Amino acid sequence: MRLEGMAAIVTGGASGLGAATADLLAARGARVSVFDRDVERGEAQARATGGLFQPLDVTDPVAAEAALAAAEAAHGVARILVNCAGIGTPQRAIGRDGQPQPLETFRRVIEVNLIGSFNILSKFAARLAAAEPVGEERGVAINTASIAAYDGQIGQAAYSASKGGVVGMTLPLARELAQHRIRVVTVAPGLFLTPLLSVLPPAAQESLGQQVPFPPRLGDPAEYADLVACIIGNPMLNGETIRIDGALRMAPR
Repeated sequence: MRLEGMAAIVTGGASGLGAATADLLAARGARVSVFDRDVERGEAQARATGGLFQPLDVTDPVAAEAALAAAEAAHGVARILVNCAGIGTPQRAIGRDGQPQPLETFRRVIEVNLIGSFNILSKFAARLAAAEPVGEERGVAINTASIAAYDGQIGQAAYSASKGGVVGMTLPLARELAQHRIRVVTVAPGLFLTPLLSVLPPAAQESLGQQVPFPPRLGDPAEYADLVACIIGNPMLNGETIRIDGALRMAPR
């Protein structure tokens, strides 16, 4: 699918991987709607890309429907969805005080990363299924997992479970939505220089980057965005999770 003139939605588009994706899609001619909880950054990102900003908690089904409707009113039916919204604060199942992890913190990570991704994707697909195809397809939904779905570290039980769920729903969703000519693909990034890591001292960033076999550095969010563009452009990419991690396999801690 070409990008020029297409309507695209990026959740978590105010910063990190999402912002880099919004930048690239807009630069290649897409009409981008940014969905994010961070109003200040989201509005700035929309101004920078000439697009639309919608404040949104991806776990809210009513707000999600309203945001999708607003994006469609502004740009037409969205053909491209990139789900980048996510959280991942580490927490052990048994804390240093000997107490179990509060269930609500585990549940919140699952709600945002897994249920939130499905919430937006299902509503996006329902709208897109009623649109006319563009060539041989109607559009593509791209979710963001993590290599933690495969080799999660100590303290990442909630995060790994949520991202494992994103990986697990990729193929069944691709199979289901094939009848509507909608593709579903997931990207599983490794260590990238997102806001979470950018606050670390340069020495700590370099140390983390050296864990990557090659290239021995943190990933640039623009490299994630470039992969997204490749997925959009290649209609044979469907029902797959693609690792982008420099061959990194994470140690237990």
